[in-house]
Amino acid sequence: MATQNNNIYSVSSLNRAAKALLETGLGVIWLSGEISNLTIAVSGHWYFTLKDHSAQIKCAMFRGNNSRAGFTPKHGQQVLVRAKLSLYEARGDYQLIVETMATEGDGLLKQQFEELKCQLAAQGLFSESLKKPLPEIIKCVGIVTSSTGAALHDILSVLKRRDPRLQVIIYPSQVQGQGSAFSVASQITLANARNECDVLIVGRGGGSLEDLWCFNEPDVAYAIYHSQLPVISAVGHEIDITISDFVADLRAATPSAAAELVSQHKTFVSSQLTTLVNRLKQAMLNTMQHKTHQQLLLKQTLLQHDPKHKLQQQTQHLDELSLRLQHAMQQTMQQQTAISSQLKNRLQQSSPVHYIAMAQHRQQQLKRQLTQAMAAQLNQSEQHLHHQIQQLNAYSPLATLARGYAIVKDDSDKVCTDSAKLKVGDKVQVTLDKGQFNAEVI
Repeated sequence: MATQNNNIYSVSSLNRAAKALLETGLGVIWLSGEISNLTIAVSGHWYFTLKDHSAQIKCAMFRGNNSRAGFTPKHGQQVLVRAKLSLYEARGDYQLIVETMATEGDGLLKQQFEELKCQLAAQGLFSESLKKPLPEIIKCVGIVTSSTGAALHDILSVLKRRDPRLQVIIYPSQVQGQGSAFSVASQITLANARNECDVLIVGRGGGSLEDLWCFNEPDVAYAIYHSQLPVISAVGHEIDITISDFVADLRAATPSAAAELVSQHKTFVSSQLTTLVNRLKQAMLNTMQHKTHQQLLLKQTLLQHDPKHKLQQQTQHLDELSLRLQHAMQQTMQQQTAISSQLKNRLQQSSPVHYIAMAQHRQQQLKRQLTQAMAAQLNQSEQHLHHQIQQLNAYSPLATLARGYAIVKDDSDKVCTDSAKLKVGDKVQVTLDKGQFNAEVI
């Protein structure tokens, strides 16, 4: 029975895994070879092939890196590159990603420069915590450079123009060719042994990488590192970078710039002198004011120990205590009076006389209300009675009789309302408004 294989790759995952293995396997490498098939893309990236007599490899150098190369390579040119292995996943192409490039001659020097730079950095020679600051006041400047070079002339011209008071000590050294590194390192050591200047300028004028190479040597780097004097590295032009720039306490772009760093302009010195004079005057004035203040303090202390002064203080204290006693007594009297008044008010509020007066007042109010209610009730009853009398009078037969009418009743005492029902000879009773009489129908 076949064993099932669970480790099945897709093409994309396989290329991705191969790329990771390539990039982590060798890391960054240096490689020399001949340029061929160079293509400069619209994006600014370079694509080319590096080859030797029997093999070739595809390379890519992206715009951010090739802009620092300083030249555009040509077909057939021999170069030295610093790169890392990779793989273009889309096509599965094995390739190099180039980080730096130089012509083979300068490239070897740059490779040595990078190797020494990494070595010294690992040893801590570039640590910022070890950098020494320049002195606030510089009286003497030491210069380690060629006694016949243009750099020395530039430094002296700037110092003379900006600060003629500065003393200058020249430690002449060889700055190019065989033995130059030893010469520079020896002069730095000599300047420290003599200890006659405040700061050292170490450098030279511009040149090719090979011309400046002594400032990339370990001897010079260690001499600067062990220097007890602050060291300013001033090698070449602004674009030139050397190992001494990283080790030195301060880097100047040019020798002239180093001279400006250690010098002060004449007007600045004059201004500084004026400032110091003003500070001296102010210090003297402050001292006199301090002494005057101390004298006043001693005079006050003497007055404070005078018996008369103490007696006055005690008398004043006694007066203060007397006033405080009077004030306390007044406050106590006011408090007791207020308490007595409160108790009196509470007693008056609790007295039966007060309640009796309130009850009598209430009785009088009720009596008035009862009288008013009775009067109102009588008046209402009289009005009602009068109304009923009027209604009774309106419907009473007496009122009809008063107008001349009469009531006729038969012998059975019934009111006769129809004359047809009466017969001749019937007896009737006639009632008038005033009185009544008997009659007979005829």
